Amino acid sequence: MNHEELIYYCVDIVNTYRDSFLSPEDHLKDYLSSKNLKDNDAVFVSEVFSGLLRYMNISLVVTEPFYNTHGRGVPLSDQTLLKVITYLALFRLDELGMPHFRKFIRTQDFNIMYKFLNFFINESSLKSWIKDEWSKLYDVAFVQTALLSPLLRWLPELTELVQQLKQKVDAKQTPVKKQLPLTKVKEFSLTKPRPRSVPLPYPIPKLQKHKPVPKTLYEKPKEVNRLQAQRIENRQAAEGRLMESSKYQFACANFNKSEKTERKLQQIRLEEDQKLQFDSYKAKPLPKEVMQTDVPIKLNAATIMREGKLFKEREKEVIKKLESLESGAHDSSKFMKWQEEMRQKDLEAELAMVERRRLEGKMSHEDAILARQKLINDNQKKVEEMKIETEELMARYLQDRLEEEQLMRSLVEMVLGGRENAKEAKKKLVQYKAKIVQEVNEESKELMRRALEEAEEEMKRKVELIHQIRAMEAAPISRNKMVDFTETAGYRFLNEMSIAELRERLSLLKEKQAEEEETKRTEILQNKQSKDRMLMDTLTVISKYRAEDTRAKAEQRANLRVKKESTKEKLLNSDDKLLSLQEKLEMKKAERLEAQQKMKVKPSATSLRQTSSMMREKSKCEERRWAELEKTKKRANVKRDGGQS
Repeated sequence: MNHEELIYYCVDIVNTYRDSFLSPEDHLKDYLSSKNLKDNDAVFVSEVFSGLLRYMNISLVVTEPFYNTHGRGVPLSDQTLLKVITYLALFRLDELGMPHFRKFIRTQDFNIMYKFLNFFINESSLKSWIKDEWSKLYDVAFVQTALLSPLLRWLPELTELVQQLKQKVDAKQTPVKKQLPLTKVKEFSLTKPRPRSVPLPYPIPKLQKHKPVPKTLYEKPKEVNRLQAQRIENRQAAEGRLMESSKYQFACANFNKSEKTERKLQQIRLEEDQKLQFDSYKAKPLPKEVMQTDVPIKLNAATIMREGKLFKEREKEVIKKLESLESGAHDSSKFMKWQEEMRQKDLEAELAMVERRRLEGKMSHEDAILARQKLINDNQKKVEEMKIETEELMARYLQDRLEEEQLMRSLVEMVLGGRENAKEAKKKLVQYKAKIVQEVNEESKELMRRALEEAEEEMKRKVELIHQIRAMEAAPISRNKMVDFTETAGYRFLNEMSIAELRERLSLLKEKQAEEEETKRTEILQNKQSKDRMLMDTLTVISKYRAEDTRAKAEQRANLRVKKESTKEKLLNSDDKLLSLQEKLEMKKAERLEAQQKMKVKPSATSLRQTSSMMREKSKCEERRWAELEKTKKRANVKRDGGQS
């Protein structure tokens, strides 16, 4: 597809898009399916459409001032075309190159393109007001690196293109002088001699048609490709078998450390690294006087008042209780004693339950170890069975591969027979598409002609309206007016006053407001002083209560600790269930140690040699694999560099 049709489809897809009806993706899909474009053309149109929607504000910064200042004679219907040209110049010029961009410009009207590019490709405008407007929309770094730098790099070629357009516009406007036809000399009509008879040519001997060189001479033999494919397939199968066998390897051949060992090693490394603090900042310790003395915490007013209220309510409860005792109320000392005894019994039962659960947990741990040892033995038996199954599956797989190869040969023969019919169908499809393209071009030219006529009529009407507005603005108007501050406006209101009287009243109101503020300030200061006195009294009460509470709680904690230790010793010596659980646990532990001793297998010298040889072979395979990966990466980089150059 040529450049004129490409730019037309880019403008048409933007004009037909309505964001209130369809999303951009749906509109792009519908438009491309209706136009039947080629793959490269469809990709170009879709990229221009999505990029223009994304950076529409950047294009508007250039096109709108152009229509306001230099857009006289340029129809508004070409505004989308100018936006597309702006997008191509800013974001796609490095990809397209100057030859393709020049072809896009030459397919349009020279006058419009010259006016727009002369306005846009201006170094002073780009570095001044256009850069400022773009910086309001995007970051300054993005504007400098992504917009201005590529455009300034192409500025000499773009300036040369503008000069070429100017020459074409000037050549088109200069009248061409009518040239008179030159005198042509006629030859004399002389008698022409008879032509000589042409001798008969000698017969050219026909040579036999030579046989063409077979195409297989320039191609690699099929056996090489088959061997390469078979080599890759065998390597993948070997890697798969290696990964599968590594999952079920024996404990004697497992050279990796356990998770518990890894965690302990990691913890030891972290502890050693924490000790090595060479450049750390050593803070000075606090003085002993500060550490020995209790530093009081500063409280705000709300906290002081809340805590003072709490202590006052406690005082009221204590006073109320003493008054009730004086009046002959019942004493609760017996109840408190009974409650303390019940709590002691609950504590003993709770401690017995905790000890029982601890012993049961250890027993379940021993049972789990025995079950794991049994599971390892079962897994070893399963591995032997799976080896036999894999051998049977491999034989079955080889048989299936032979059948698939025979089937593929038959399919290749069928495909070669159907290629001749595909060529005829392709020719018919190309003729049909060419016919559709011709019809679409005729319709688009008619629509463009109608749109140009409507735009010219609209422009004439707007120019006439602008002339009328400018004529109205050119008429002189006297705006000078004398003002007297002592006179009223003359609207005859009851509260009407002059500006001088208004200023005097405002000054009186300001003095009155200043007096009111002073009185309020004195009241606030008095309230603050009274509040500070009340807070200081509350703080003294709070400090007394806190000292008493800390002393009582310390005594309570010491008594509770002594009781817990004594009850725990009694339970361990008196409870028969705990003693029986302890004996069962010792038996389970002895059984586990005996089973572990039986399961230990001492590796022989041959098994050690086999293990070391397997490890060396595995390391060599890994090295060869990494070398192949590096080679493929280098080849890919070489191909990419060659394609870019």
